Amino acid sequence: MADGSITKRCGCRHNGRRLGAQCPKLRRGNGWNPHHGTWRYQLELPLDAGHARRQMRRTGFDTREAAAAERDHARALLDLAGRDEIQRRRIADLLQACKPHQPLPDRDHVARRIRADVPADTRLTLGEYLAEWITNRVRLAPATRRSYQDHITKYWTPHLGQVALQELTAAHIESVFATIEARNDEIRAAKASPVKEIRDAVKGIRTVGDASQQRILATLRKALNDARRLYHHKLVDHNPAESVELASGRPPRPRLWTDAAVNRWRRTRQRPSPVMVWTPVQAGQFLDFAEAEEPELYALFDVAIHRGPRRGELCGLHDYDVDLEAAAITITGQRTSVGYQVIEKGVKSAAGDRIVDLGDETVTSLRRYLFRRAAWKVVAGDAWADSDIFFVRKRDGQPWHPETVTGRFDRLVERSGLPPVRFHDLRHIAATLMLAAGASIKEIQDTLGHSSYKMTADIYTSVLAELKKTTAEATIKLIPRRNRPKAA
Repeated sequence: MADGSITKRCGCRHNGRRLGAQCPKLRRGNGWNPHHGTWRYQLELPLDAGHARRQMRRTGFDTREAAAAERDHARALLDLAGRDEIQRRRIADLLQACKPHQPLPDRDHVARRIRADVPADTRLTLGEYLAEWITNRVRLAPATRRSYQDHITKYWTPHLGQVALQELTAAHIESVFATIEARNDEIRAAKASPVKEIRDAVKGIRTVGDASQQRILATLRKALNDARRLYHHKLVDHNPAESVELASGRPPRPRLWTDAAVNRWRRTRQRPSPVMVWTPVQAGQFLDFAEAEEPELYALFDVAIHRGPRRGELCGLHDYDVDLEAAAITITGQRTSVGYQVIEKGVKSAAGDRIVDLGDETVTSLRRYLFRRAAWKVVAGDAWADSDIFFVRKRDGQPWHPETVTGRFDRLVERSGLPPVRFHDLRHIAATLMLAAGASIKEIQDTLGHSSYKMTADIYTSVLAELKKTTAEATIKLIPRRNRPKAA
């Protein structure tokens, strides 16, 4: 009985009593009647948690071979546990829980669970797996970990956390992005509403763009690849995230704040592109306004607009990185934030480790800043923090929090009346100024610390085209005309 028995029975009755295996119709001559009755098997299972005997009985097979095959399949599942009695009992629980005519669990699936030290009789959900996965990823950079965690907690666990890992399909994943797009539509409609209360309800709420959606998908794709490939997590046979297609997510190209674009923005408050760039004239207007209204950060803004370092690179500049005699700064690291916690790390790529030349006006601006910083230190007295960070706060000499720099910049732009740009767009403005001055794409690449020439060229093609048109218009206006032709 330990190996399991196979019998044939039918449902015939005689005098109200079921005949079962005694029905004479089951036999035909010396063999079995293939047109009467069904085959069944019985298998002795390991004792349950209360040490009681139990048997597995399955019926309804058309042939003896089919019954034997499933019996052998059940025995093979039990054999996966080897001498581990607890695991054998769990597999037996799994077998006993199978409903009539329901297929037995796949052997490879149960084997993967045993290798991954996951109880064979439990249903591992996507939410449970992702929680375990992110916990065990100990070598992630802080920013990467924060990004993965945000994607898991905001999107994957709320929407698909209860789906069994092995049952996850591309359709499940696509439904999450359909939900994201539906929410995007709601936000856009609310922002365009004529009702102020509706607009205020979504103030500061951003849509989830194509690039962000690609990153959200990439998190799940990486987690499922680990579930498929890593020795301890061979839990799935394929990765359904690889079958999901989204919009490319290429970053939007910068657009210039031309007069037409500014006029449209003043009427509708809509930007032609998420990435907008001031013209050289507008950049000069901002620097004039910042010099008068924000002297504490003016020098930082000056370097950002003229040379284009990243925010973290500016906040992480040390005194020894700034050589005003040589009119250059050396960028080797950055001071950035993850979940508002400040971290110091290296530059994004080898190309980011660079020396950036400074113009005479920027050198003068930085010299003035150093004079002001020395005066701030005298006033602060013992409250001053003697760090070697170059750009610091006026009241105590502490390094700037990167998010504070962005907040001060955003408020300054709003007060200036200029069309809005993001702090990161100052890099694009620096590139635009260099384009206007005749710099090559290669020079811009080196100054900004881009990793490839192609990326720089792709980003600034649109700005260069708009800039050339703006320059052409300005050139025409330099020539006095008695009767200037009107535009068609």
